[in-house]
Amino acid sequence: MLLEIRQTKDGSNTLYVPKLNEHYHSVHGALQESRHVFIKHGLEHVLNIKKDIKILEVGFGTGLNAILTYPYALSHKAFIQYDTLEKYPLGPEVVNKLHYNKLILNPELYDTFTEMHSSPWNEPVSLIPYFTLQKIHEALEEFYSPDSYYDIVYFDAFAPEKQPELWEDAMFVKLYNALRPGGILVTYCAKGSFKRSLKAAGFEVEALPGPPGKREMTRGIKPI
Repeated sequence: MLLEIRQTKDGSNTLYVPKLNEHYHSVHGALQESRHVFIKHGLEHVLNIKKDIKILEVGFGTGLNAILTYPYALSHKAFIQYDTLEKYPLGPEVVNKLHYNKLILNPELYDTFTEMHSSPWNEPVSLIPYFTLQKIHEALEEFYSPDSYYDIVYFDAFAPEKQPELWEDAMFVKLYNALRPGGILVTYCAKGSFKRSLKAAGFEVEALPGPPGKREMTRGIKPI
């Protein structure tokens, strides 16, 4: 698949897929979007409640969400299991061109980012005692999870009009079942049809302020 490097408005790079006419992250700021949607309104929200957290990410992509999550395991002494789905992994030649070493200034953090991408697929890898990464080479449609297992879903798929199969009602029923009671799903998307799908699956739906360039984002909560 042909990919192009594009710089976003906060100075961080993302990838552009000409075939889909789609970016991996917001053109208004890849770093800002990940921090706002997945870290602030996902991880930090749950860390206020518990320190043993299982995360499922739909779309490993560039690994940005994973490397932004990693420091919280250290700073909060939180045990984080990070499972991430990716049907089309990026090669090291693409990842290196993102120049995240300039974005992530801590050299140790960049070493971990490199280790994340070089880790084997489909097996858990303990990067530190507090953080375990498992990259799963599957699409969401193929993935099986035990019921009531995860605390957070980072739903970072391409937009509904680009990957409609990932936004079907059945996918959100699957993710609802995978979450523990009180667990949350966070995503940049705020479309009405998407929110209706979440509600049909059983989620309580919150509309939250979006990252730069977007008015809203969405958090779905599985009732306790």
